[in-house]
Amino acid sequence: MRYLPWFIILALVAEILGTVGGFGSSVYFVPVASYFMDFQSVLGVTALFHLSSNVTKIGFFRKGIDRHLLLYLGIPAVVFVVLGGVLSRFANPRYLGLSLGIFLIAFSVLFLVHKTLRIRATKKNAITGGVVSGLMAGLLGTGGAIRGATMAAFRLKKDIFIATSATIDLGIDLSRSVVYFYNGYVHQHDLYLIPILIVVSLVGTYAGKRILEKISQKKFQQNVLLLLLFIGLITLVVHLFGLQIDPGGSAGEVALGS
Repeated sequence: MRYLPWFIILALVAEILGTVGGFGSSVYFVPVASYFMDFQSVLGVTALFHLSSNVTKIGFFRKGIDRHLLLYLGIPAVVFVVLGGVLSRFANPRYLGLSLGIFLIAFSVLFLVHKTLRIRATKKNAITGGVVSGLMAGLLGTGGAIRGATMAAFRLKKDIFIATSATIDLGIDLSRSVVYFYNGYVHQHDLYLIPILIVVSLVGTYAGKRILEKISQKKFQQNVLLLLLFIGLITLVVHLFGLQIDPGGSAGEVALGS
């Protein structure tokens, strides 16, 4: 409880950045929450928080939903998030996190340097992005960065990007919430956070939408790549050093995981 104000502030920042970046708050929220609670609790809380976050985004950006991307990227993501959720009981989150961080850094640098580079928005590429993002969402609690990378490569308009990503995320979160609950990741002592995070999702999404209204399409695409680079660096550092706040220690104490 003594860390709750910091937790709320960082969750709000994660929600705003997730809206502005277009691929959801979990890519920021998971590293933040990892400082305050164990990995399984992070998965359970993130799934529940993200449900309210995506419902809010769909409400604000519903006119931009791309039905073709929902079909070819969304369905594979929802199917494979279940598999990832089941496998999360056996996976090593440190190695997965390191791999994700390295991939995001390499991907974002490539597209920032080669500004005209673009991946064709084909069915095959969309399905591949959906499979990988769903699997990572189930394993690590966040697959939005992979899906964001796929959609960024397609150079989608910002309203389409955000609305479609949020709708796919909603299906993913519904699926993995059931799996995480069955795995015992949703703990009673964490449930008091849910109403707090619902308010955070509403405030953060609204603030992000207002910021987006002032950003051009070109700037939005650049921001997505810069945010992916930032996420990759944070993910790499968190999993490389195993940083986590020690709940039993003094305020500000940080424990290094094995």
